Amino acid sequence: QVQLVESGGGLVQPGGSLRLSCAASGSGFSLNVMGWYRQAPGKQRELVAAYARVGSTNYADSVKGRFTISRDNAKNTVYLQMNSLKPEDTAVYYCNAVQYGISYWGRGTQVTVSS
Repeated sequence: QVQLVESGGGLVQPGGSLRLSCAASGSGFSLNVMGWYRQAPGKQRELVAAYARVGSTNYADSVKGRFTISRDNAKNTVYLQMNSLKPEDTAVYYCNAVQYGISYWGRGTQVTVSS
């Protein structure tokens, strides 16, 4: 059973930065894909960024050029550096990991962008 624990959310002003972290435990082996999703009130959960174990990355168009995903395979940890934050980035951010075709989720961390 894989457990994912997120940290790093909070309140930030527009234009500010935050860094999210997600540590996976219980996997035993490196996870195939690790990434971040978000869900704003009244909206569906959407992909923000994903990092495959082989090194490829994928970003939502809305965050390209502002967010950077990185990964430490040895630690089974994924990070999301978020710069130039906008109010529309406000959401609960969820860590996701896939191993052997099974998707695992963290409990989420709130990111609020407001002045």
